[in-house]
Amino acid sequence: MERHASCHCGQLVLRCAGEPSKVSMCHCLDCQRRTGSLFSVAAFFPRERVERTAGSVKRFVRPSASGFDVAFHFCPECGSSLWWEPERMPHLIGVAAGAFADPGFPMPEQTVWCEDRHPWLELPPAIAAHARNPVKTATSE
Repeated sequence: MERHASCHCGQLVLRCAGEPSKVSMCHCLDCQRRTGSLFSVAAFFPRERVERTAGSVKRFVRPSASGFDVAFHFCPECGSSLWWEPERMPHLIGVAAGAFADPGFPMPEQTVWCEDRHPWLELPPAIAAHARNPVKTATSE
């Protein structure tokens, strides 16, 4: 399977091969500011399965609550944040799930930084909820 994600103006396009390794929703205040919404949904793909196929990109790097930097890549024309590279998980690239413009896209399996979640936002019970980031173990990503 191949999926294409694009920015709002369509100038910047990514090709992602296969299914995402995981889909995660984040409620942290940084994601709220970045998206202008109450949360962010990331589809994480192995780095080698993501390719930019069109457009130029700008980059913004910021520290995260985990103590690792995150590099955000966005369209210089429309400003859409299309993907990010979490230093904490260097083998993965997070792609904005909404950039696929696919209502059938897989539901997040986890939600993180729930301590910053707006209390009126109801989450499906099938999603594992974590107050912050889940603890990394030797077997987790």
